[in-house]
Amino acid sequence: MTKTELISAMAAECSLSKTDAGKALDAFMHQVTVALASGEKVILAGFGVFEVKERAERTGRNPQTKEEILIPASRTPSFKPGKPLKEVMKG
Repeated sequence: MTKTELISAMAAECSLSKTDAGKALDAFMHQVTVALASGEKVILAGFGVFEVKERAERTGRNPQTKEEILIPASRTPSFKPGKPLKEVMKG
């Protein structure tokens, strides 16, 4: 599903215009981004948790030259699905 398809589905389900549904989706994504950037978790009961994971510095290997390289520590966004979402996926 693309962003456009999601906006259309949201508009239909909530009796909104596509413009309003698009603004709502953009606002949601912006607020999740702001929260994660400040180190907060975003917990959506019944759906899941968005959070930032810390990745430690580690040694890697350049596949072309086989030379060892140092991969710096980083922060990456992560999503952990909630139990109801996991149950739906089991079928």
